[in-house]
Amino acid sequence: MAKLTLDDLRKLRDEKQKAMNMRDPENKSAQIIVGMGTCGIAAGAKETFNTIIEELTARDISNVLVRQTGCMGFCHSEPTVEVIVEGMPAVIYGNVDTELARKIINRHVISRKLIDNHICDKPAMDIIR
Repeated sequence: MAKLTLDDLRKLRDEKQKAMNMRDPENKSAQIIVGMGTCGIAAGAKETFNTIIEELTARDISNVLVRQTGCMGFCHSEPTVEVIVEGMPAVIYGNVDTELARKIINRHVISRKLIDNHICDKPAMDIIR
């Protein structure tokens, strides 16, 4: 087993601190909630969660709260991810693999555009108005 240097430990601490900051609700304008019930985990929710964290970290996006929850009730569409961005309707995306997780960050969170063909649930249009 290789020995870690003090610089290695500092780098590791900084990386983990960024990931932990994503779970701190202070100064966040968006939320991403990953369904991590047993059905979600079996369908790949852990990989989805990790990809979301990695993508936000790589893009140095710090205004997004990332957290997990139990089953969202869409077992047929697992992994599921709820995205809440200020000024937009809250939506739940289904069948979120790593590719779609990256697309959610790029299109929904950054470009503020819904990804229509993956939405499982959203408020009715008359409620949004």
